[in-house]
Amino acid sequence: MKVGFVSLGCSKNLVDTEMMIGLFKKNNYEIVNNPKEAEIIVINTCGFIESAKEEAINTILEMAEYKKENCKFLIVTGCLVERYKEDLIKSLPEVDLFVKFSEYNTIWEQIANVINHSQPNNEELDFLNRVISTGTNFAYIRIAEGCNNFCTFCAIPYIRGRFKSRKIEDILEEAKNLAKEGYKELIIIAQDTTKYGTDIYGKPKLAELLHEISKIDGIEWIRFLYAYPETITDELIEEVKNNDKICKYFDIPMQHISDKILKKMNRKSTGKSIRNLITKLRKEIPGVVIRSTLMVGFPGETEEDFEELYEFVKWAKLDKLGCFAYSKEEGTVASKMENQVHPMTKKKRYNKIMALQQEISKENMKKHIGKTLKVLVENSKDDSAIGRTYMDVPDIDGVIYIKGKVKPSTFVNCKITDFKEYDLMGEIK
Repeated sequence: MKVGFVSLGCSKNLVDTEMMIGLFKKNNYEIVNNPKEAEIIVINTCGFIESAKEEAINTILEMAEYKKENCKFLIVTGCLVERYKEDLIKSLPEVDLFVKFSEYNTIWEQIANVINHSQPNNEELDFLNRVISTGTNFAYIRIAEGCNNFCTFCAIPYIRGRFKSRKIEDILEEAKNLAKEGYKELIIIAQDTTKYGTDIYGKPKLAELLHEISKIDGIEWIRFLYAYPETITDELIEEVKNNDKICKYFDIPMQHISDKILKKMNRKSTGKSIRNLITKLRKEIPGVVIRSTLMVGFPGETEEDFEELYEFVKWAKLDKLGCFAYSKEEGTVASKMENQVHPMTKKKRYNKIMALQQEISKENMKKHIGKTLKVLVENSKDDSAIGRTYMDVPDIDGVIYIKGKVKPSTFVNCKITDFKEYDLMGEIK
């Protein structure tokens, strides 16, 4: 039978989808990209915020239409199912099987029962048996699952459970396999990468893990995402500074700068500690890129709190910045807080932050004109190509448009000649 997949949400969820693809492929199913061809459609959902829930429901309904044609079985998995399985069963009879994240240890048994599959059904998702879906240049490696932070606005700990690290040796085995398959860039992910190892080794081990991965032949770029500000250690900073394979890039979810709001969010940082960290990173690591996400409109955020955040953005001049309006999530502490901010106020504050960041981004981009940067070529056509520098995370940040004839999946030196908003322009040097 032919199987098609839809993966929604974050890169951590994508790794689960890739393992599901691997499981079907191992059992001799044909993987297809066109849902019209699929006899089985698997949707791996996100249930993190309201917009993600809406996207998941709309996608399920869209894929359900194919049951009128070729599709025989519709399977829905992931975070939305973890939160709302019973409600989904009642409201979406078109779906043949719902599988919670916490039920993944029996996922193949459940699938086999639904589709009357006669082969052994005690198989589980396997990191070493996944099918990479991100192209030929880079792959994600998930080093831990769950989260212990319990930020008051976030449902992740309730959906994905407590923080649980994988063993270093298992991660290294996966990294070596990916290197053998030709992947040049590894992106290390977890809900909280900087806490890696604290649960099984008694102390943070991210710096050591990155160092060991960098020894693997064939891997040229390593980057890690979601480094919480209070757990970025001196050891990690030194490793990033001195290891040529590690991209000088910190993705730090700061959320806010007001001490009052940070405390209400149950964040462990303060405005002062965040400012000090930015200053330290820029002093210690020349050319470091700092990306962050901020939240506006958290319950109780006053005009004074927002202005402090706005002035912080003006001061920090972050290289990359995402901003979100607070979303009231069922089951979280913040959803029950008083002084919820009006939607129009949230939108206004969001627009103001992003307008400021757009101007900051232009200033930052202009500084690169005339520089020569190492670029990983993503794809090419005739005398032009598109690639990424160490400053660019796939599908999140910008790209570089290259003038010149180059091969995909190669590294080239490119002289920056111009920029537009969030992207750079350059030519082969």
